[in-house]
Amino acid sequence: MSFLLDTHAFLWWLTADPRLSQPARSAIENANERRYVSSVTAYEISNKFRIGKLDMAREIIENFELVVAEAGFEKLPVTASHAILAGKMQSAHKDPFDRILAAQARLDSLSIISVDPAFDTFGVQRLW
Repeated sequence: MSFLLDTHAFLWWLTADPRLSQPARSAIENANERRYVSSVTAYEISNKFRIGKLDMAREIIENFELVVAEAGFEKLPVTASHAILAGKMQSAHKDPFDRILAAQARLDSLSIISVDPAFDTFGVQRLW
């Protein structure tokens, strides 16, 4: 199985945050699984850093590609197909970051690692 990490799951993994569930932690630790971090996660982290909601993220955004690689993850770029599906998906959930992640999970047949039950409204498999 292959996984896409939601932004908080990626950050919680990097910071060894105890809020990361044990099933999520086990999936991320399994080097036999393909684990992806979206380019939209880079945008979300840098945006939250800019507005003062994520002060600890300076080093992550300054070295994003290196941090992702050293953690053993693969980068997943956002394509036009992802963007179009994100805009078309029927869901009351409006968060643009979540919509892109859900579209990537659907189009790339990935399970999403996220605490957020809003992903369940997009018809993607969620692990938590």
